[in-house]
Amino acid sequence: QLVESGGGLVQAGDSLRLSCTASDRTFGSAVMGWFRQAPGKDREFVAAISWNGGNTYYADSVKGRFTISRDNAKNTVYLQMNSLKPEDTAVYFCAARFGRILTTPGYDYWGQGTQVTVSS
Repeated sequence: QLVESGGGLVQAGDSLRLSCTASDRTFGSAVMGWFRQAPGKDREFVAAISWNGGNTYYADSVKGRFTISRDNAKNTVYLQMNSLKPEDTAVYFCAARFGRILTTPGYDYWGQGTQVTVSS
């Protein structure tokens, strides 16, 4: 029900924009989050946004470089990633939940993930 796109291979300092499109309009009232998981590591919080976009939260490691946004008319949430670093390399997952924003993986719906690889 959530499909990510936009991943790829880039060089350090480059930008990428990830998209996550939901299958139906009910997700317009859901909190949406982005998480990532590097090989051998736990899944970690990246960013989250409230249903109306009025509140956003970021991991300290991406604050000032990444921006989460949403377009409920398109059932889509975005993650604009600037000034990418090799340590940003991971599979990025979109997630959704109905309720309060969480910065832990306690989300009910998950996408399949999209690979982001940043070379040095």
